[in-house]
Amino acid sequence: MPVIQRLIVDQYGAFIGKHSGRLRVTKDREKLAEAPLLHLEQVLVIGQGIGLSADAIRACCTAGIPIYFVDSRGRPYAALYAAGLTGTVLTRREQLLAYADRRGLELAVAFARGKVTNQAGFLRYVAKYRQETDPDLYQELRWCADEVRDHLEELRRLKGDTVDEVRGQILSIEGRAAKKYWSALKQVIPEQYGWPGRRGRDAQDPVNAALNYGYGILYGQIERALVLAGLDPYGGFIHADRPGKPSLVFDLVEEFRQVVVDRTVVGMANKGMKLKLDEKGLLVEKSRKVIAEKVLARLEAAERYERKRQPLRVIIQSQARHIATFVRGDRAAYEPFVAKW
Repeated sequence: MPVIQRLIVDQYGAFIGKHSGRLRVTKDREKLAEAPLLHLEQVLVIGQGIGLSADAIRACCTAGIPIYFVDSRGRPYAALYAAGLTGTVLTRREQLLAYADRRGLELAVAFARGKVTNQAGFLRYVAKYRQETDPDLYQELRWCADEVRDHLEELRRLKGDTVDEVRGQILSIEGRAAKKYWSALKQVIPEQYGWPGRRGRDAQDPVNAALNYGYGILYGQIERALVLAGLDPYGGFIHADRPGKPSLVFDLVEEFRQVVVDRTVVGMANKGMKLKLDEKGLLVEKSRKVIAEKVLARLEAAERYERKRQPLRVIIQSQARHIATFVRGDRAAYEPFVAKW
């Protein structure tokens, strides 16, 4: 019997309890799953109508196992982890001070640079698999990748002393690069999915719904990494402060959308995997579970990072720590994660 490292619970009416060093998932007195706490790395609760015992919560917190709560559209609304795993107060103080000086500006530009570089890299990655089968599309995707990458020069030329002075320019550069990126990807999504191009919240097509759902799962991973690094998830640099919006999560996630979620969902679409929506435009339970499993598996995939191969989940945590050491003055510069496509 395989060891469960990531427990996904998505059935309405399910209940998660603790039994002799294990988490047990039941529904109507029937056992659905059981996972030893010794091997468990995370719990993902998807949808509504799912119960969780206080004993299970305490056991997970004691073992350092995060519990993420995600709605049916993939939007995270809560995360549970041990209260003592939040780093030092000094880091948060310096994070808030950094917003008003060049540290904040440098972080904002770095996040944008990572996003644009990985968008261009993913387009080249998609292109190389079409070099023999569709040479024209191969050339088109390569050309689009170069156009996206050209925006890096605009980021390099930005001048200012604080992020407030250049935020509008950064968002403009990001937006223009993203428009080219998604326009290029539209050419590789099979017509059967009826993909209209990138749509955000409340999308009514299966590919956008899958992307949004995958991003929601990734947000939870990013938030936990930031908290463990001692950072405030709500104190961002590119994304403006808004009540209830974890703006630093939205900043750091930009480096990882392409390598974790876009690659996963585009790969699923190109393999013809069924992604179904219900009458409300939500992914059906089976599709949600498949996407969650594949995104979580992708987070365990190894990428080249700091001279060795490491799981993406570990890389995310390392990048969060790099932000913390940078704002504290223990690191000279913050470099975004760039995948080796």
